[in-house]
Formats: sequence, C-alpha cells, structure tokens
Amino acid sequence: MMAGIKALVALSFSGALGLTFLLLGCALEQFGVYWPMFVLMFYILSPIPNLIARRHADDTESSNACRELAYFLTTGIVVSAYGLPVVLARKSVIQWGACGLVMAGNCVIFLTILGFFLIFGGGDDFSWEQW
Repeated sequence: MMAGIKALVALSFSGALGLTFLLLGCALEQFGVYWPMFVLMFYILSPIPNLIARRHADDTESSNACRELAYFLTTGIVVSAYGLPVVLARKSVIQWGACGLVMAGNCVIFLTILGFFLIFGGGDDFSWEQW
C-alpha cells in the first residue's frame, strides 16, 4: 500500500512540474501570450480512448480492433499536442522559447499519464471506482 502512495505522490509531483513548464511558457513577461494553454484540452482528451477501449475490449492479451483504434486516436491527440505550439511559433503567435517550454511540459505531462496507466492500470484487481 505504501508503494502505491509513493507512486501517486511522484506522479502528482511530475504533473505539477509539467503544468509549471506550461504556465511558464505562457506567463513569463517576455512571452505573455496564453494561446499555448489550449494544449490542456489534449491532456484531458489523451487518456479517454484507452479508457473506453479497456472498458469494451476483451480481457485477452491479443490485439483487437477496438484497442488498435484507441491507440491510433491517442497517438493523434498526443501528436496534436506537440504540433500546436510549433504551428503557433511558426506563425509568430508565440515565441520559440515559449514553444520550448510548452514542449517540455508536454513531455512531462504525457510521461506522467503513461506512468499512471503503467502503475495503476495493469492489475487484475484494479477498478476505476476506487479513484
């Protein structure tokens, strides 16, 4: 039980660090534009296809169409989260320094989401109701 609490604390710390990078990319005086905050939508949307696929897929380890579609949609969402700051920087809406901070925040947040699913989503006795 203590290992689960330590993992949860580590994941919350890394999530806070990722959001700090995102906020620094928006709120620092030399950047001052809040358009990169739209990547928050991608953070919220990225686990949803996998949650749905785990709920509706069989318990076998073999690949199925539902799981493959969920992986495809999740990949599209994650790539879009990395693409949005680049497009904004190329169109001079944000500066490249802000783009770099948002990219660093993306890396940390998506690794945190992946870590959550690897740590808490793999057990047989796991249920989403406990959260």
